[in-house]
Amino acid sequence: MKAALNLFDFSQKVNYRTEILAGLTVAMTMIPESLSFAILAGFPPLVGLYGAFIMGLVTAVFGGRPGLISGGAGATVIVLIALMKSHGLEYVFGAVALAGVLQIIVGLLKLGKFIRLVPQPVMFGFVNGLAVIIFMSQLEQFKISTNGQTEWLTGTPFLVMAGLVALTIAIVVLLPKVTKKIPASLVAIAVVFAIVMIFNIDTKQVEDIASVSGSLPPFHIPNIPLNLETLQVIFPYALIMAAVGLTEGLLTLNLVDEITGTKGNSNRECVAQGGANILNGFFFGMGGCPMIAQTLVNLSAGSRARLSGIVAALTILVIILVGAPVIGKLPMAALTGVMIMVAIGTFEWASLRIFKRMPKSDIFVMIVVTLITIFLHNLALAVLIGVIISALVFAWDNAKRIRARKHVDENGVKHYDIYGPLFFGSVTNFSEKFDVADDPEQIIIDFKESRVVDMSAIEALNVITNRYHKAGKTVRLQYLSPDCIALLKNAEAIIDVNILEDPLYLVTEKS
Repeated sequence: MKAALNLFDFSQKVNYRTEILAGLTVAMTMIPESLSFAILAGFPPLVGLYGAFIMGLVTAVFGGRPGLISGGAGATVIVLIALMKSHGLEYVFGAVALAGVLQIIVGLLKLGKFIRLVPQPVMFGFVNGLAVIIFMSQLEQFKISTNGQTEWLTGTPFLVMAGLVALTIAIVVLLPKVTKKIPASLVAIAVVFAIVMIFNIDTKQVEDIASVSGSLPPFHIPNIPLNLETLQVIFPYALIMAAVGLTEGLLTLNLVDEITGTKGNSNRECVAQGGANILNGFFFGMGGCPMIAQTLVNLSAGSRARLSGIVAALTILVIILVGAPVIGKLPMAALTGVMIMVAIGTFEWASLRIFKRMPKSDIFVMIVVTLITIFLHNLALAVLIGVIISALVFAWDNAKRIRARKHVDENGVKHYDIYGPLFFGSVTNFSEKFDVADDPEQIIIDFKESRVVDMSAIEALNVITNRYHKAGKTVRLQYLSPDCIALLKNAEAIIDVNILEDPLYLVTEKS
């Protein structure tokens, strides 16, 4: 109970200035993104900001690790666009709340640890794909809508926008070489904002996207029929949203672990994310998940505690309540420049440097995951396909590793010392190692350097022992684990297993 209630590590030294400034920077970058995705999905703009506030606050306090920033992420919102068009906003709120329930179940069952099964090439592909998406989404800021049609900026407006973006990038790049006491992103936003105001420069502003003025998130029970038909409609969307959110969230958590050299709690993050999405469903929010771009902004600003996430969420709420007139005047060029630098920082450039040294299968996996992420915006599908391909490659490689060293001892007993795992992929090669017709009457198959993995392996053992039995010969299996012995029921009449020398395989699980 003590560990569960320990929301904050009070032994950790917190740099309050760094945390507060990082939180303000995160809020500035989160607002336009949340508004953009809300508008893209057809939601009222405030639904996006409510989602960012609720997700950010709940996960900052109860989430699986400090430094991780959650909000109204586009990855989860994209899943709900079809539901919005077909059934409307009320069904969206129902799906968001149901997705939260599913995420809590995953956390309570401690299934978050399975994210460890994601191979490094899949991580590279996931991160690189997100970096490209972040960068490409910023190009939309160089467009303008006129009479319902979107077209690229041209002439002076384009040059002004490009110049301000370039100035922002220059500040973000150069300021850390002078001082790191103030987040470069926040300074860049402030400087560009001041220039635009002082010189009265006509350029695209946050208020051109949508109004950010409103009240506290209102309590709202989704107005949908509570029946099986409704469940059939919202469950597929809720399931996909939950999967996408957990996938992006836990991969981002792993990324933060690597950057900070600390360890987060994946199951706690699942529960916090689920709780936040349930609140979103009942408080007019569009839902969301951890956001890799804002998380990297937070970390690059020096944040390592939970305070920055809390500050970011409360800043968004204050902006909704009283700060809309000021925030609405923020030039989009400044925010675009910051996000472009985030995209550049997100991309795993190391994956390109080791490209030629990586196995071809890993290169293929990385490219596939990247392309699926970029073109389908389905992170869960991208990671799933990447894991499946990696698993098949692993199975194929290990299937070729099965081998047997053969010798006959002084008593005329032939020994088969098996090396490599025996599983569904290697059973064919395993069966080909034996010479049933010419072997002596006594056979020992030694699994000291092997491991019987699955039912296909058990069946292969049954088949080979039956072949020897029909030839009037006896087989003894040594160094089998107890779980394998329990499965060898069909062959127990002809198999003599050396139980005393069999190792007991124990798997340690960590939450």
